[in-house]
Amino acid sequence: MRYIVISLWALFVAGVLSIAAVFMLIAKGKIGYMPPIEELENPKNKYASEIFSSDMKVIGRFFKEKENRVYVSYNELSPYLVKALIATEDIRFTNHSGIDVKAVFRALIKRVILLQSNAGGGSTITQQLAKQLYSPSAENIIERFFQKPIEWVIAVQLERFYTKEEIINMYLNKYDFLNNAVGIQSAASIYLGKSPSELSIEEAATLVGMCKNSSYFNPIRKNERTRGRRNVVLEQMRKAGYITKAELDSLSQLPLKLHYSRVDHKEGLAPYFREHLRMMMVAKKPERKKYASWQTQKFSDDSLAWETNPLYGWCEKNTKADGTKYNIYTDGLKIYTTIDSRMQQYAEDAITEHVGHYLQPKFFAEKKGRSTAPFASRIKKEEIDNIMKRAMRQSERYIMMKKAGHSAQEIEKVFNTPIEMRVFSWNGPIDTLMSPLDSIRYQKYFLRAGFMAMEAKTGHVKAYVGGVDFKNFQYNMVSDGRRQIGSTIKPFLYTMAMQEGASPDDLSPNVQPRLADENGKIWAPRNASNKRVGEMVTLRWGLANSNNWISANIMSKLSPYAFVRLLHSFGLKNKIDPVISLCLGPAEVSVEEMVTAYSTFSNGGVRVDPLYVTRIEDNLGNVISTFTPTMTEVFGEDAYNKMLPMLRDVIDGGTGARVRARYGIKAPMGGKTGTTNFNADGWFMAFTPSLVAGTWVGGEDPSIHFDRITQGQGAEMALPIFALFMKNVYANKDLGYSETEDFNMSNQFVATSDDGKYEGDDEIMNFSTEDDENGESNMSAPSSTEVGIDGIFD
Repeated sequence: MRYIVISLWALFVAGVLSIAAVFMLIAKGKIGYMPPIEELENPKNKYASEIFSSDMKVIGRFFKEKENRVYVSYNELSPYLVKALIATEDIRFTNHSGIDVKAVFRALIKRVILLQSNAGGGSTITQQLAKQLYSPSAENIIERFFQKPIEWVIAVQLERFYTKEEIINMYLNKYDFLNNAVGIQSAASIYLGKSPSELSIEEAATLVGMCKNSSYFNPIRKNERTRGRRNVVLEQMRKAGYITKAELDSLSQLPLKLHYSRVDHKEGLAPYFREHLRMMMVAKKPERKKYASWQTQKFSDDSLAWETNPLYGWCEKNTKADGTKYNIYTDGLKIYTTIDSRMQQYAEDAITEHVGHYLQPKFFAEKKGRSTAPFASRIKKEEIDNIMKRAMRQSERYIMMKKAGHSAQEIEKVFNTPIEMRVFSWNGPIDTLMSPLDSIRYQKYFLRAGFMAMEAKTGHVKAYVGGVDFKNFQYNMVSDGRRQIGSTIKPFLYTMAMQEGASPDDLSPNVQPRLADENGKIWAPRNASNKRVGEMVTLRWGLANSNNWISANIMSKLSPYAFVRLLHSFGLKNKIDPVISLCLGPAEVSVEEMVTAYSTFSNGGVRVDPLYVTRIEDNLGNVISTFTPTMTEVFGEDAYNKMLPMLRDVIDGGTGARVRARYGIKAPMGGKTGTTNFNADGWFMAFTPSLVAGTWVGGEDPSIHFDRITQGQGAEMALPIFALFMKNVYANKDLGYSETEDFNMSNQFVATSDDGKYEGDDEIMNFSTEDDENGESNMSAPSSTEVGIDGIFD
């Protein structure tokens, strides 16, 4: 008997020593993974970078999949969150040092001896944190069993380095609540539309309840099941003395209400701007070999941006204290932009209202029943077929099939076979059956738009809309797309004339000029209007009425080469041919470049480049970069004093008069409408003493447009977007823009006649020549995502 007792004690001591040895080996890193002290003291957490508007609203985040985590401090947590978590997950949290021995033995007895599946867990909050930080997903129960001792050791180590408050904070910041809600900040925002500090008792209980299994207790898919789990948490809070029985009874009866907002890079406010910002910040130093042969201009633009724009390639140009480069997806940066969330919403709403609900129905009606639709009736079938083939080859489906080794016949068959798909419409997505090729054509039915508004003095971009719907049309028509600018080029031409000594009151014959180019070819531009033909008119009248003949007469007295140099000084970056027809706007320019150029007319001849970000902070709130506007003087005060009254005439009584007559905006402003050949592009540029804005509307391809000028002119397609935007801007007094603010001019030109009055509101088409109408741009946006719907081709 004595031998048995001694043997049992020997086995017990050996077991204890073995267990101690195992834990010692774990602590030394000999068994399993034990993070080094440095990592335990500073766990490697990945935090999403937040994008702030100028009015301090979070308008988006940059993060990798399943890493939409934003750090929140313990002081920013609702006290109900802390109480709910302790009551439910670890009631003795404040009394143990990482391992709750009582809970461990309870779990062992109930699970191993009594075989109870609902015995409850023995893991403390600290152990769960250790699991989140360092344990990979276990493939089976045996692997999970061997992970537990390692987590116990890590939990004890964490308790040595962190306070209880820090452990709770780390746990809530780390937990994945699903639906791109990683961490308590994202979870509170995505599911409830609140910050963690604003959570009520029942809301805190809901989120803590999800910590048991956020997939099983998913409030989006299983609302009642999650509500039941919430009530369990509330009961635990009552048992812990955190709430009363009366509070429990009352709160348990409440329905589980959510304020769910899906997080998707393609949705939310300012998606085109956020993507443009992302692409700028992560850009690499341009190398010619990485650009296609036809991307010479793109390479030139990017190279210039790399050298002159500190925001372009910011992640490559800036390093952290340890010498590594910043990562916008994991470093938890705070990026403070110039965008105003209210003005951005006004801009997006204006495009939806005008393009989606006014222009698009008219476009559908015009094209209905036409075999060429959505292309213009003048476009031949062969040309349409070539455009569609090119669009098909640019589509993602075609590229993937080509890479997979499919033959041309196989690909063509797939593109002509109807399949189920969800398609875009202005009234919401539609499920339909259509072939991928027809879906590409359907997508081309939708008119595109670009709008940008910027403060003229600071360059702060307040609104940026690169298209009508980012999810379906991702090509950015503010910064990436370039289209012919039509008559919006004329203020630059007139500026050059004013610099050369011309006056707004100078007279010019309103007759069709016949000018010879460098090769001796005769160029005779045409007007869409026959007003005052044969009369002598002032230059001021010519600009207000967008008269092509007057512009051509001015061009005949100036050098096309000098004009190109001036255009580049205005901020137009593309290659521009120095031809006499340049005065009517065949140059292809982006909305961003045009807004930059027109800032000179609001800013005394000084060009201010767009500023998108004012500062960037690290995840601790330290400012690591600041940004200031870049300014360049383009023309002097004398030319400015002459140009401003002429451009104001355009709005007060010229082609932009609808701003006053139709929309009732009385604020001092100048501007210019523009329409290219065949109504392919509709432009409207405008500026006030504080703001400058540009609007473009057109089809994906220049061959897609209104056939009639009534709808196709810039005053009808683009101007209303600006007007709708400005009406809301002026109505919101908190924005600080006033209709009574006037331009500051030291010596404004005073006309000696009333010849600047406009005689109608039809926009002038810009036919460039009698023999060659030279109005159609060869540049078009890449084909968008393939979508389609039945009936549109009828």
